[in-house]
Formats: sequence, structure tokens, C-alpha cells
Amino acid sequence: MGKFNEELVNAGIMLAGEGLQASSKGKRVRFTPTSKSVLDGPFTETKELVAGFWIWKVKSIDEAVEWVKRIPLEDCDTSESPEIEIRPIFEAEDFGDNLTPELRAQEERIRGRIG
Repeated sequence: MGKFNEELVNAGIMLAGEGLQASSKGKRVRFTPTSKSVLDGPFTETKELVAGFWIWKVKSIDEAVEWVKRIPLEDCDTSESPEIEIRPIFEAEDFGDNLTPELRAQEERIRGRIG
């Protein structure tokens, strides 16, 4: 997987990527209209659990699919038929006229502070 990650970086598309620790080390916060409750892991009732993530900058979702097809599965436990979900990140243009100049300026200020 390290070699694949290096290939992504060399291609200039990988912006971030991390593996996540086991759900036994996590917590969930459940919201209802009147309360918030904290649940300690592990989350055994979960059928689908995120194990890690990448953030890629690609030209299209089809390009992302082509990169995902290249993921080496030799190091994975394929007895469970692993799946990779691909989802675009919102861009300013996705909000159209709802992203007023004031909101755009606020977003830019926040992003500038994240660094």
C-alpha cells in the first residue's frame, strides 16, 4: 500500500490519507431532538465501518474509479470483499448563488487559518 500511496503522491493527486484505529478506541455521539449521548466503541452492530480515507484531487469521479481499481489488495483480508466508497468533496461552485460574497469571504478566512 505504501508503494501505491507513493504513486498517488507522484501523480499529484493525493492530498491526504490516513488509516483509522479500531472502532474499539472510538466514540460516537448520537443526537436526538432533545439530547446528545456518547457511545463507546467497539461498534459491533456496524456492518460498514470506515477503516481509513484518502483525499484526492482528480479531474472526475471516473478518474478516481480508475485509480481505485489499481489499489493493491495483496495486503488486505479479501475474505470480506472489501469496498471503496468514492464521494466528491463540495466545492464553492456547488452552492451557486447561495454562496454569497460574505459567506465566500468567511470560508476563505477559515481555510486560511487551518493552514
